[in-house]
Amino acid sequence: MKPIPSADLSHFSVHEHQIEQALGRVKVRDVDYADIYFESTTSDSVSMEEGIVKRAVKRVSQGAGVRATAGEKTGFAYSDDLSQRDLEIAADTARYIANSPQGDTPIAVTHRHEPTQNLYPLDQPVSDIATKERVELLNRIDVEARRYDNRITKVMASFNTEQKTVVVATSDGLIVGDVQPLSRLQVTCIAEDGTNRQVGTFGGGGRVAFSFYHEEDRVRRYAQEAARQAVLNLDAVDAPAGTMPVILAGGWPGILLHEAIGHGLEADFNRRKTSAFSDLIGQRVASEACTIVDDGTLPFRRGSLNMDDEGTQTSRTVLIEKGILRGYITDRLNARLMGIPLTGNGRREDFRSIVLPRMTNTFMLAGESDPEEIMSSVKRGLYAVSFGGGQVDITNGKFVFSASEAYLIEDGKVTKPVKGATLIGNGPEILKQVSMVGLDLKLDEGIGTCGKEGQSVPVGVGLPTLRIDEITVGGTNAG
Repeated sequence: MKPIPSADLSHFSVHEHQIEQALGRVKVRDVDYADIYFESTTSDSVSMEEGIVKRAVKRVSQGAGVRATAGEKTGFAYSDDLSQRDLEIAADTARYIANSPQGDTPIAVTHRHEPTQNLYPLDQPVSDIATKERVELLNRIDVEARRYDNRITKVMASFNTEQKTVVVATSDGLIVGDVQPLSRLQVTCIAEDGTNRQVGTFGGGGRVAFSFYHEEDRVRRYAQEAARQAVLNLDAVDAPAGTMPVILAGGWPGILLHEAIGHGLEADFNRRKTSAFSDLIGQRVASEACTIVDDGTLPFRRGSLNMDDEGTQTSRTVLIEKGILRGYITDRLNARLMGIPLTGNGRREDFRSIVLPRMTNTFMLAGESDPEEIMSSVKRGLYAVSFGGGQVDITNGKFVFSASEAYLIEDGKVTKPVKGATLIGNGPEILKQVSMVGLDLKLDEGIGTCGKEGQSVPVGVGLPTLRIDEITVGGTNAG
């Protein structure tokens, strides 16, 4: 196994004494905690449409964010210049925002720390992949998708990579670092039959090597799956409307769990009492069939990290255990203010962003039911295989999600594909309607991105096949 990344300040041309001086200016009597987050990122994106490379972009960014927390107040400033003067200006600004006087005693960096886990050991940085190899990958996608069906009229594909080096220095005297690879391959196909035009989308990725996409025939599978969805929807009938049982397929449908329940379990919403799950620790919030975890320690997964953006090692956190709410997702600030365990979920989009408690890989554990048994238990209902967009209100848990692939269930069997189906419900209430959970836990392919307060971070979701006894389905066929 490759060595665990270390806190290498030479990457940023910064010395420890500069960090000590900057932390000394911000960590004073009224400041509970301070840190400096250094980040350097190289990202590449190549996109293709109609067999032609439309866009190839390479971005390099570097900077540092300085934070001071005093009670519930957070002062934050950042700089893309890492000179001693600019670090001190950022430190003074963060301290001023937190409403504290200037300090002048350096904070000694007394111990370096390395995460005890290395979740993504790669032999070659993803940023080193040549443009030629990226284009060849997209060319094969185009060929495979068109080969699937002659009704595929347009193929669009993109391949994005990122190599991020981070170092966190804290007022506790800790310095810790990580090197975080990330990549994603995404395919969109359009199928046409006369005036009927439908779209299919598929993809995958993670903190993986370039060879990952050529293993297990993934390139062909991604291309053909996007094409299959587009062609399938050409024959879809209008979705039924009304209240009915719904079966969710394993994998990507976990995005509904992420949005409708996961965000409500983030500590900041619960500290402010704005979540539907506030003050419910130890109480039943779901059926006994439901156990939900957030796990940032899964090797090579898109949502995994050796450490979060505060330098805390990620962990596996049980959020709901057999229907009982056990805990929240925390960062340092909210864990301290609420007096609850620190879970290693302090995350930010980049050095320009403040830390928020965010999910990593969030999923429901496998249950005891055979998926075929779950299907045969429904006389008339909906089988939702994949979801597109959705909205959720954290304060009450109400959500609306559109299904991009769904089918009718008739007499316990999957029959016609449907279009225009939406699921409408309340997250906490829907959890209580889960009566059967399958043995077949499946994680998503590795394309998830989560938005919160204007910040986007990579995440993972997952789900076994499960039955929701009753949920409102919005559709255009009232019959």
